[in-house]
Amino acid sequence: MDVNEFVAREALKNEDKFKKLVAQLGDSSRRNRQNAASSLAFIAKVSPALLVPCAGDVIDALNRPEAQTRWECLDVLTALVAQESRCTDKALPGAETALFDEESGFVRLAAMRFFCAYGATTEKRSEHVWPLIDEAIQCYHGDVEFNDMLNAVAEFATGKLSEHVKEQLVERMSFDAHNGKGALKRKAQTIIDNAQGK
Repeated sequence: MDVNEFVAREALKNEDKFKKLVAQLGDSSRRNRQNAASSLAFIAKVSPALLVPCAGDVIDALNRPEAQTRWECLDVLTALVAQESRCTDKALPGAETALFDEESGFVRLAAMRFFCAYGATTEKRSEHVWPLIDEAIQCYHGDVEFNDMLNAVAEFATGKLSEHVKEQLVERMSFDAHNGKGALKRKAQTIIDNAQGK
């Protein structure tokens, strides 16, 4: 068990430690912010409901300069979508900035996962975030994180998407499904099949 997991487990047993951990997202120390975000990401995996009241603090931390704090907080927000998606509504501007972060592939991937989870919740949300997901698919085609991004898109494709978004998604992935090779071709076809309910 690493230090951040240990801190997370302690915070799960002690409300004061939990509150202190959340407060550290705004600490003046980069290291303290990163460690807090990492511990909160662990908590989000095991008890995401506990973090719903803290969504505002997590969203605020998307403005921190260091990449790790931002990607860990995006992971927290992705977990919160399944708990109480409305608490993540205000994360969209920060997540959009993260999606096009020029320096960190981890931040871009975490943002893509967030948008895919959020967009899969309702037809209206799918319409709202689809242009960003579509642009990211085009921008990061071939990047190291692209396959993991497509895994998130495959999940998105199974969500409550509008018919328009389903059509656009199928159209976007058709080229790779017909002309791609190996894993890319298979993943593109899976996304198409998911969008078409096959």
